[in-house]
Amino acid sequence: MVASSAMKLLRRLGAWVAILACAHLVIITTMPRTSFAQQPNPVAKPGAEKDLIAKGREFFEDQQYEESIQTLSAALVRPTNTKEQKVEIYRLLALNYITLGRKEEADNAVRGLLVVNPDYALPPSESPRFRDFFAKAKERWEAEGRPGLVREPSNAKPVVLKLAAPSQAEPGQTIELRGKVEDPDGKATAVKLYYRSGTKGDFTEANATLDGQSVRASIPGTSVNPPLVDYYFEVVDAQGNVLTSRGDAQGPLRVAVAEPSKGWVLPVAIGGGILGAAAIVGGLALAGVFKSSSRSNTPRGTGTVTINVGESAIRF
Repeated sequence: MVASSAMKLLRRLGAWVAILACAHLVIITTMPRTSFAQQPNPVAKPGAEKDLIAKGREFFEDQQYEESIQTLSAALVRPTNTKEQKVEIYRLLALNYITLGRKEEADNAVRGLLVVNPDYALPPSESPRFRDFFAKAKERWEAEGRPGLVREPSNAKPVVLKLAAPSQAEPGQTIELRGKVEDPDGKATAVKLYYRSGTKGDFTEANATLDGQSVRASIPGTSVNPPLVDYYFEVVDAQGNVLTSRGDAQGPLRVAVAEPSKGWVLPVAIGGGILGAAAIVGGLALAGVFKSSSRSNTPRGTGTVTINVGESAIRF
């Protein structure tokens, strides 16, 4: 009788367990799968970030000329620029510089455009101020023999300059620049380095050393000042024509120069070593030599700390 009752109880419990298992299975199979899988990261839509050239154009139209120049200079160094994009960047840079009255930089921008497209001319709808400047700059460029214009036969192999340069330097430190010229046809005869301290002013020209394919150059420490140093290279042939370049006057390469550390440290020689005064004072403060005015006025014992430095002594 007892065994029969136990069997019945077990059967009931088994039935309840089976029911719970089925319910659990139904819940699992009906829950959304995404609750067990990590949600995928959202993918940025193409064109979500506005093109730098378009930004530069908007800044120019909004009369934010310095912002336009900075944005276009960043766009100019992109290696993926097409010929049309380079022309537009140089055109907008020239318009900015003309508007600001920076004639030399405007002339360089026009020349950069003409090197890419020597037949370019501003449309008649453009302001006479801009068209006159472009026309005169083009006349000067052509009178000088179109410097920078590369005339390559259709089967010519390109000249490539590869560089290894630091991204930052200390003030007054000479910057060593190393590179390699890949010149299958052997046209390159010299490499020129142009550098300046900061982002304004004229570039200083210096001849780099070209030994076979190896290029060596350096920027003297006298020109290495915060916040940065601008520079660029040109590879030229025997006639002075530019075969290739890395950077240019409008979009130079840059090395960040660290600001000198600020603060005061009075060095004190102790036993042949140097100990900063700040470290001495800080150590004494931790040791309880100096008292804070916010502490209790309860009298305490006083003492004297003596630091012997060579033949002299410092007393507190």
